[in-house]
Amino acid sequence: MSHAQSLPIIVIEEGQLAAADLPPARTAWAMANGFSGQRGRLLALPGDDGAVTGYLFGIGEPASRSALVMGLAGATLPAGDYQLEGAFGDPVLAVVGFRLGAYRFARYRKAEPAPHLTPPDGADTAEIDRLVEAATLARDLVNTPANDLGPEAFEAAIRDFAITRGMSVSSVVGDDLLAANFPMIHAVGRAAPQAPRLLDLSWGRDTDPKVTLVGKGVTFDTGGLDIKSASGMLLMKKDMGGAANVLGLAHTIVSAGLAVRLRVLIPIVENAIAGNAFRPGDVLTSRKGLTVEIGNTDAEGRLILADALALADEESPDLLIDMATLTGAARVALGPDLPALYSTDDALARDLMAAGLLADDPFWQMPLWSPYDGMMSSKIADVNNAGSGGFAGSITAALFMRRFVSKAKAWVHLDIMAWAPEVRPGRPQGGTDHGIRAVYGVLKQRYPAN
Repeated sequence: MSHAQSLPIIVIEEGQLAAADLPPARTAWAMANGFSGQRGRLLALPGDDGAVTGYLFGIGEPASRSALVMGLAGATLPAGDYQLEGAFGDPVLAVVGFRLGAYRFARYRKAEPAPHLTPPDGADTAEIDRLVEAATLARDLVNTPANDLGPEAFEAAIRDFAITRGMSVSSVVGDDLLAANFPMIHAVGRAAPQAPRLLDLSWGRDTDPKVTLVGKGVTFDTGGLDIKSASGMLLMKKDMGGAANVLGLAHTIVSAGLAVRLRVLIPIVENAIAGNAFRPGDVLTSRKGLTVEIGNTDAEGRLILADALALADEESPDLLIDMATLTGAARVALGPDLPALYSTDDALARDLMAAGLLADDPFWQMPLWSPYDGMMSSKIADVNNAGSGGFAGSITAALFMRRFVSKAKAWVHLDIMAWAPEVRPGRPQGGTDHGIRAVYGVLKQRYPAN
């Protein structure tokens, strides 16, 4: 592959400038400018005529390095064509990081042209494209505000997604949810002007292992009658981030042709306020038959997920994974960059955490601590949807949903934020992907393409 028109990005580890075998003039230029390979540092290299002939880029010390550190270059460099040289490490993650760092959301205003990085010779370009497309899909959906991505538009986007990938797709909408026994999805979304719905996608051979993904699709969350504050609503367009990331993950699975029978379930609602909104103190009967007292209408995500998880569980999948922007408690405990992971399979959880560290897509396993089940007790129903006392909010949410999973061989719940409050390597500020690379990495190992 010819790189004649590309500017080189020469990647240098912290403290390894002398070992980089640069021409003496470039080494002297770097030293004169205090460049030693500091993480994220870019230094333009001038030619004899003063024009830029390339860049030095520092990736820092190994202990502080991110697999997507090249994203800092992608976020900073001007438009143009570039190529990698030096100590850039894994070529797939280097290019993925660069391209994700260069991500721009341009639906509502013209974005500056992004830089282009030519993959190194021998890099798996299909894998690079797959991972970047998955993350971009999730980010674009999360960044789109609710006036352009309500339940109807979200369904249309999901249908387009499915059709272009050869997936079957069906939906249950409005009062048909009651007839089909999805009462909690209906209750949460019935007050919105656009009807609640459940999207059901499938792909693959029936003889392959069953992998089912469930994503929380709350297109906007006012909190319901337990209304959020104004500041608490500012980012609530991202409350469908679980569904967005599930779709990104589904893209990787289908694109790679993994040997699974994939099913994707996405309950879509807007948690709005009107005369027919569900109320604190109401008792709902779930698809599984469990009765749920409503302790807080702002704990709506677990309600719609419960009906979807119960449906998924009915066919005893080999692996059931849900993603949801579920609790602020997870963010208080672990921050915005480290989603909480719950699983009924500890070995699987360890594999996911290891894959996340390799791909800079980390999780932290949290306990399904059964003694906390009592925090959700109800005097008039089987369970309350909101834990008492304000403690262990992410754990009690996971425990609530565990009640609706009994037949799946393994269940994983990912409590994600789907938002980057500040720039990180490969993650511009705004809607973001969480969990796609890590989960895909494990699935690729367990269910390789035939």
